[in-house]
Amino acid sequence: QVSLVESGGGLVQAGGSLRLSCAASERTSSNKASAWFRQAPGKAREFVAVISRSGSSAYHADSVKGRFTISRDNAKNTVYLQMNSLKPEDTAVYYCAASTGAIPIVYTDTNYYNSWGQGTQVTVSA
Repeated sequence: QVSLVESGGGLVQAGGSLRLSCAASERTSSNKASAWFRQAPGKAREFVAVISRSGSSAYHADSVKGRFTISRDNAKNTVYLQMNSLKPEDTAVYYCAASTGAIPIVYTDTNYYNSWGQGTQVTVSA
């Protein structure tokens, strides 16, 4: 497992932007696909985006496609989530996760990720 620490959350008005960061504790994090999930109060944790080990492939949930972009900088052991055109329904705790290697076949399933951060709160006001 890899230790992951998220940052960059906060309060923003609808239509605004935030960039979340997920810093990994070790260089081997570049050998693992990384993802962002989110969990709103009273709801299940849901997939947001995933990126391959090299950064050449990425997939985004339909609900954020065109607004959010996942990226990574392996030299810094960091994965990012750029969030634009934020909506109140984007309000949630956002979690960073890492798989054991390549992007999981069922990349939307939390069970395929074995490392998780503690989460960062994102609140979007109307």
